[in-house]
Formats: sequence, structure tokens, C-alpha cells
Amino acid sequence: MNKSYIFLSFALLLFYSCETDNVPGQQVAPQLGFSNSTDGLIAPEVGGDNYNEIIENPFIKVEDQAVSTFSIDADGASYGNVRRFLMSDNQLPPKNAVRTEEMINYFNLDYDFTESNHPISLNGEISNTPWNNETKLIRIGIKGKPMPEPLPPSNFVFLIDVSGSMGSEDKLELLKNGFKSLVNEFTSQDRIAIVTYAGSSAVVLESTPGNEKDKIIAAIDRLGSGGSTAGSEGIKTAYEIAAANFLENGNNRVILGSDGDFNVGVTSQEELIELIEEKRESGIFLTALGVGRGNLNDAVMEQIANNGNGTYEYIDNLEQLRKVFIYEYNKFFTVAKDVKIQVKFDIKNVEAYRLIGYENRILEEDDFEDDEEDAGEIGAGQNITAIYEVIPSRNPQYSTIPSLEVDFRYKEPNSGSSELLGLEIFDEGKTFAESSDFMKFTASVASFSMLLRDSEYKGSSEYDKILSWLSTVNLTDEHGFKAELKTLVEKAKDL
Repeated sequence: MNKSYIFLSFALLLFYSCETDNVPGQQVAPQLGFSNSTDGLIAPEVGGDNYNEIIENPFIKVEDQAVSTFSIDADGASYGNVRRFLMSDNQLPPKNAVRTEEMINYFNLDYDFTESNHPISLNGEISNTPWNNETKLIRIGIKGKPMPEPLPPSNFVFLIDVSGSMGSEDKLELLKNGFKSLVNEFTSQDRIAIVTYAGSSAVVLESTPGNEKDKIIAAIDRLGSGGSTAGSEGIKTAYEIAAANFLENGNNRVILGSDGDFNVGVTSQEELIELIEEKRESGIFLTALGVGRGNLNDAVMEQIANNGNGTYEYIDNLEQLRKVFIYEYNKFFTVAKDVKIQVKFDIKNVEAYRLIGYENRILEEDDFEDDEEDAGEIGAGQNITAIYEVIPSRNPQYSTIPSLEVDFRYKEPNSGSSELLGLEIFDEGKTFAESSDFMKFTASVASFSMLLRDSEYKGSSEYDKILSWLSTVNLTDEHGFKAELKTLVEKAKDL
């Protein structure tokens, strides 16, 4: 264990043991003005897998810091990985595998797109909290602009890990099936290249028109595993090919499939992040696909996506392949990048607030207007949700939140300058039972996540309560993923 880790652990221990003014029902920790990011901390291995440590966002007193700023997160990897632990491995997931924002944003919620001048549309609401009768929930929703047909042309580079660790059926073979499914979506306007890496990188398929499907599929079929993992070399080669075939006003993207077990060349999380940060300036986006168990380096895969203008998904079964590559194909087309959210709380009405999840997406207040500060991306038709739990003023005169001011910044995919967008959310005095199905569903997922993490903020959450809340929800569920959530809750209850 290195000295910096020991020092930070000691500092956190001191921080959370400091004496604070108690707010009924919750612990309130003061905000010290730094990001809650724990990007540099790797939690101890769990069954061989590596996860970044997550220290949950505390309640923050409005008198200490009235403004909350964070980057959106469009990843869904944590949910797929949690499902694997529950359904395939028959065990509860380690708590650091549970990232609440990814649990929530895994699901398509069919938010309406109501904007005519911006590529993102906003919505929100306030209700009582079902797990704590002394707090309220604020739901903030974003919808990406749907992509009109025909889709813009794509310049894809498949970057596939074929090292020895990828030999099992739930790794390379699963990815190969997924990439072949994606080939079926291509037209003659698209271009596809394939780069592999093991001990070194290799170009298996030069950039090829998308209508040469047999040629592309044959190249995928020939892939086999063996050797060590020089992931950094593969990343460099993939971005070079993507840049050489760059499509102006097109979708330029590297799709990385790996267990994240990089062990040759640049291997540390910090060095890989630095490498991927350099590449994101090229205008090429990234999708990271994690696979496997036993040596899954979730920590690296998630941070590569976070820092590379990208998203991270975990592939655990064939239906998840269809979700990523077919059902939600439009998400490969970015409509807005560097999307940030800033919420301003009024001390008269809110005593303290807590952002649920997004622990490694917290930004400084000044980062909101800094166009050099990286943030998250949103794909065509994609939805993003964030939830705050707030402690209202204990003064009856101010216990209702008249309205909440929420600001958003985003950039067009090919722009370096951000645009400002605002949303005002009104407190209509709704009980949780009176809230929208969107609130009921996302709050249920958040509660489930807190139970899996054994969060100190879970309040009165129980698996049976979550199942009862979900039973009142009536949302579109074309592919059965929302129904599957109930199965996962029941499984976790049994375990």
C-alpha cells in the first residue's frame, strides 16, 4: 500500500469523524471544497476483479455550500455487472461494483423530447422520499435529441482484446457475437476497421465500407485469443486509424472490448487515463465494453470511458448484446458532449442536500463555465437522470421548496464552446405515491442500489418496499428490462 493511499485514508477518517451539527434522520458532513472523486483509489480485489473505491456523497449543508455541480454519466455498466453477480454467480455484488447513477441510467425511460433549439431536453419534479419521511427527492431528467433517418455515416474502429485472459466463452466469443450483430446495422456509407491487441497491436481489417458485410464478419470470425495485453498500443493504433478515416459531420468512434486487464506497456490507471485524455481532443468518441469475471478491471474500463468522451457498458449475456448493439444503436451517435449540471439551493428552503450517486463525477463550482473541463456525453434518444435527496427547512414557513433553479451546459459534438440551458422545478407538494412513474421507477432503482451497498443513507429501504413501488409503475418496457429489475430485487432479497 503506497503512502498517498494511507494518507488519504487517514484524512477521510478524520473528516468523517469530525463533529458536525446533526440534522434529524441523517448525518450531515461539511463540504470542504474539493471533488469527491476517488479515481486514484483501487478497492481490494473481489474474486479477482478490481473496482475503484466509492465513498458515498454525504449530505452537505447549504450554509456551507449552496451550489452543487457535476458531470452527467451515461454509462450502464454497473447494472449489467450487478445482474451478473446476482443471476450468474448467485451472490450479492461487492459494494464498489454498485454505482447508483449507472444503475439508474441503464434504463430507457422515454422522456419526451420537447426542445426545438437544443440537442437536449429537460424535465424534473419534486416529491416526498419513500425511505425517509424527513426528506424530499428532486429528480432531474435529460433527453438526447432523437436521430432522424437516415443516420449519419459512421467511422468505427473495433478495438478487440485478444490476449490470453480473453479465451473464455463470456469474453471474446461474446464480443465477437456482438460485433457481428452491429455489422448488420451498417450501410455502404459507413466504414469499419478492426484492431486487435495482445502482446502487440495488429490491424486485422483495414477501414472497409460497411456494405462488405461478409468480409467484415469473416475477419471477426478469425479472431482468437493468446498472449499478454498491450492495451495502450492497441488504443494508439485504433485512434490513428479512426483519425485517418475521419468523417466530417459523421460518427467517429472507437469501440473497445476487453476485460481491462492491461499488463504490457502503459498499464497503470493514471497513465491510461492520461493517454485517453490526449486522444479525446481528436473528435473521436469512445465506447468501452467490459466482459468476463475473475480479472475484470472495472476500475480502468470505467475511467477510460469517463475521460475519453465515452460510455462504458458491461456485457454479461446475449440479450445485453442486443440491447447495446441493436435496440439502442442510436446511442452510438453523440448529440451533446461535456454536459454539466449545476443546482443552486436556497438556504431559506433547503437545509442540506445529497446527490445520490455520481461520486466520481463531482465538479468544482468554477468548472461549470470552464469549457476546458471534460464532462459526460449523451447519445441520440438517450435519457439521463440525477436524483437529489434534500432536507427541507425546519421552519414551517419555508418547508416547501417554491422552485429550484437548475442550469445545464453542453457542447455540440464538433464544438469547443458550451451553450447554457436552464430548468426551473417547482415543488407541488406531491407525495411519493402522487409522483410520476419516472420518479417512482428511478427512486426504486436508487433505493435498490443503496440496499446493495448497505448505504448509511438507505433509511427505511427494504426489498419488499421496492417491489411494491415498482408494481405501481407503468412505463414502456418493449424488451422486458424493467420487468427483469423486479427479478433482480427478488434475487437480492433471497441472497
